Amino acid sequence: MMEINMGPQHPSTHGVLRLELTLDGETVVDVRPVIGYLHRGVEKLSENKIYVMIPPLCDRLDYVASGSQNLGYIQAVEMLAGIEVPERARYVRTILAELNRISSHLVWLGTHALDIGAMTVFFYCFREREMILDMFESFCGARLTTNMFRVGGLLDDLPPGWTAACRHFIDLFPSRIKEYEGLLTTNRIWLERTKGVGYISAEDCISWGVTGPMLRASGVNYDIRKTEPYAAYDRMEFDIPTHKDGDTYARYLVRLEELRQSTRIIRQALDTIPEGEIRAPKLKTRMKAPVGEVYHEIEGPRGVQGFYLVSDGGEKPYRCHFRSPSFVNLAAIGDMSRGGLVADIVAIIGTIDIVLGDCDR
Repeated sequence: MMEINMGPQHPSTHGVLRLELTLDGETVVDVRPVIGYLHRGVEKLSENKIYVMIPPLCDRLDYVASGSQNLGYIQAVEMLAGIEVPERARYVRTILAELNRISSHLVWLGTHALDIGAMTVFFYCFREREMILDMFESFCGARLTTNMFRVGGLLDDLPPGWTAACRHFIDLFPSRIKEYEGLLTTNRIWLERTKGVGYISAEDCISWGVTGPMLRASGVNYDIRKTEPYAAYDRMEFDIPTHKDGDTYARYLVRLEELRQSTRIIRQALDTIPEGEIRAPKLKTRMKAPVGEVYHEIEGPRGVQGFYLVSDGGEKPYRCHFRSPSFVNLAAIGDMSRGGLVADIVAIIGTIDIVLGDCDR
């Protein structure tokens, strides 16, 4: 038996993740993830800021999907304070959240393929991601940590020409997904590196609390957008991609289909978006929330992102706690890795799709 460290400074750990590996030759006997190198302290920082100052901190949790983080927190505040969001703002939120899901999945696919040795896919994915980031920049001035939403709705309406740019993207994107598939789906090397690698059963997923594409790739049809709809998801028709194999290849197929479903949602939202106000009236910057508590969940690109807020009636939350899907999903890496090879660890880290900034809250 041999004990070795992988990371925390390693190009394939996707952040400052340390893995303590127990090996028998090339075979993995056990894996123990070690986190905590970032020391974020976001939850405690949030307890010392007024409600409307916290969203920029949420942007930096899962910084690959900052729009989803932003939306989840703001909706939790709106539930706590009893704020009604205008219909138009709900539709715009849905469009932006799905663009953010596509952008996040493109980062996952490009880096995952690069880890396994497929460099071309990385360039292709970032080619399409640039189009989305251009739209984010046009809307809010930022590309990565996009502070797109405000309590009660949006800061501003969609700028001139934005809708046309979005339609151009969703018309083009399905053909680009086919390009990714042509490079990977039947590629012999890709199949050897992903099929049967990192298997986890539906029962183990539920036991660990795994959510998102990882859960659905093990056969569990669960998505917050369907079970507890928010924004305008209850007005949209879309399918929840699932697979029964529970391995790295199944998770790849599920996320690819999610790209198509997100495109479908955006098209519906653009076709049916109503006119009207984009923010609830008479909101104060230094707002107070009534005494109480709320827990709100959204379906982020990596899984269920939860926001728990406690109010003592003041301008700041008394307590904050954010549930990270990256943190929970990472805990299952031991079960997914045992009996595999050292080379499989790289593929398994990629297929979990973790963001360490979200783990080290």
